[in-house]
Order: sequence, then structure tokens, then C-alpha cells
Amino acid sequence: MNVFLLTVGMFMESGAAIILLAPILAPIAHRLGVDPLHFGFVMVLNLAIGMATPPVGVCLFVSCGITGLSLEVISKNAMKFIGAEIAVLLIVTYIEPISMWLPKLLGF
Repeated sequence: MNVFLLTVGMFMESGAAIILLAPILAPIAHRLGVDPLHFGFVMVLNLAIGMATPPVGVCLFVSCGITGLSLEVISKNAMKFIGAEIAVLLIVTYIEPISMWLPKLLGF
């Protein structure tokens, strides 16, 4: 599901992707035993990473407009950060207590 959501995030705006995919994917994740709040964290994190990932990452084009640099230069430099973001995504996805300790502390 991470790969699918990352791919969707590369080509679609996050708000539209959440509106279209959350009603479809959330019941599937719930049936597989994933906490709905945890699934929401993972979905939003995937789509946020996708916004900064080439070829159509929206944040890359905004960065090009602000800095005046080419898309290639911005993309090359963004890859270091995207690698770190994917590491965080894997930790959040597969080690649920890390992302759920605060909601559980607050009673959610």
C-alpha cells in the first residue's frame, strides 16, 4: 500500500487523493487489523513524500519557481531528503507504537 500511495502522491494533489482513496482503502486496512488513526498517519505521510518526488512532485515545481533553479538540480538535491523521509515512513508504518503513543496517551 505504501508503494501505491507514494505513486499516487507523485501524480495527484494530496487533498484530492485523500478524498478519492480514503473511503476505499480505510475499510480494507481496518479489515486487515490496522488502526484507522495509524492508517491515516501512513496515508498522509505517503502523499506528502509523493508531493516532493519527481516526476510531477508539486513541491518541486514550487521550489523551481522560488529559487529559479532547474527541475533537475532541485530533484537531485531533494533525493537525500526523500531517502530520509522514506526511512521515517518505514519506521512509522512497521513500528506502530512509535506513531501511536501520543494518541493512546490522550485516549484516542
